[in-house]
Amino acid sequence: MKKSILIVFALVAITSQAQVKKWTLKECVAYALENNISVKQSQLDLELTDIENMQAVGNFLPDVSMSANLSENTGLSFNPVTNNAQTTTFLSASGRLNVGYTLFNGLRNFREVQRAKLSKLSAQFRLTKMEDDISLFVANNYLQVILNKANLEVLTSQNTITKDQQQRTQDLVDAGVLPQGDLLEIRATDASERQAIVNAENAVQVSLISLAQLLLIKDYQNFDIEDEGYDIVDEGIADKDVYEIIGTAKENRAEIKIAEKSVELAEKDVQIARSAYYPTLSAFFGYDTRYTDATSFINRLDPNNPIVVREIGVVQETGQSVIGEFPNSVPMLVGADPFVDQLYQNDGISYGLSLSIPILNGFSTKGNVQRSKINLERTQNQLEQAQLDLESTVYQAYVDAKGALKSYEAAQSALESQELAYDYAKERYDVGLTNAFDFSQSKVRFDNSKIELNRAKYDYIFKLKVLELYFGIPAMELKF
Repeated sequence: MKKSILIVFALVAITSQAQVKKWTLKECVAYALENNISVKQSQLDLELTDIENMQAVGNFLPDVSMSANLSENTGLSFNPVTNNAQTTTFLSASGRLNVGYTLFNGLRNFREVQRAKLSKLSAQFRLTKMEDDISLFVANNYLQVILNKANLEVLTSQNTITKDQQQRTQDLVDAGVLPQGDLLEIRATDASERQAIVNAENAVQVSLISLAQLLLIKDYQNFDIEDEGYDIVDEGIADKDVYEIIGTAKENRAEIKIAEKSVELAEKDVQIARSAYYPTLSAFFGYDTRYTDATSFINRLDPNNPIVVREIGVVQETGQSVIGEFPNSVPMLVGADPFVDQLYQNDGISYGLSLSIPILNGFSTKGNVQRSKINLERTQNQLEQAQLDLESTVYQAYVDAKGALKSYEAAQSALESQELAYDYAKERYDVGLTNAFDFSQSKVRFDNSKIELNRAKYDYIFKLKVLELYFGIPAMELKF
């Protein structure tokens, strides 16, 4: 029974280890672009420009508003329908519909729509730049993990050789062929290598955690990457003329596009500020109506005569006002018309044009125009500086890639030489022609040359990809 339980636990452990996903570089980049906070912030900035565009287009629509008023009056008040003073309690209501439309305002609405479109393009370029930066950052961290794993593999492999050599040295010491000091030297080398292996293992774990944190992955223990199949893939960028790369970068890089759009936005702001110098012509339309439940007194010359002689309130029979006084008139109390009838009887419309001509506003418009011009000049300087910075950066990346290639080629040559030296030292040590100290030093130099080759290799890969990115190859299409 115990054996069965142990077997089950072992199978579960093996299965869980087999299910650990190994992330490729493209998967890491894609995941970062989807989940990175900075990228999300840039995406929100892009969404804000859609709102800006919606508002700019909305300025071409008329302004429509409705208002209503309901009140109860007690005591001496003016009847809102007849405008006569009455001492009574009554309920009154009124409503109004207003429509306004701007016919001309110095073309401000058109320019705000144009500005909104430029703002969206600028936000899109900022998002592209952020995605490129994050992609390179992820690639750099990813290659660092691969480098640390490669170094760990070198140290582990060489320590295996050291342990075999230690056992052989032990046999030769026991046989009296080699002195005890050679065995101690080999053991010291083994201890030093095991310490280096521990440090290399820690470096792998730290770099994996750093990459996981960059991707916002919290399960550090089960996070790992695919560390095979990454070699130097040169698309011929390193052989191109540096000024060709610089020219392509100026045409395609997002930072230049952002600076260019900033200049266009500043130019549009100057035009918008100047539009305040022009008159504003607007059209308006209004509709209003009223209702009251107030009663009215009317006087008649004869109760049997239907002709109204004098009105103090609303005339129920005719709905019209007849002005005049007759001493023989008889006052009568007349009730208010129905609600719907009054809405029709008391409605009215108003329409027309409104012209506003700016004359003096405390130099506010002039100040806004001057500020916009200064900002335009500032963005033009920033564009020029961005072009200079990009030229310097691309040139530096070109020199770095060339230097990294030379360093990689030199590391290859050094490794070949150190390998020959190591094989020669090993042969001499095996036959007792050299001591353990000289052999271990040769082995250390051989190990270091392998580690240096790994460093030079991945350094060149990264710098080559940076150069390709400046040449216009999108980050997601870079080949490793």
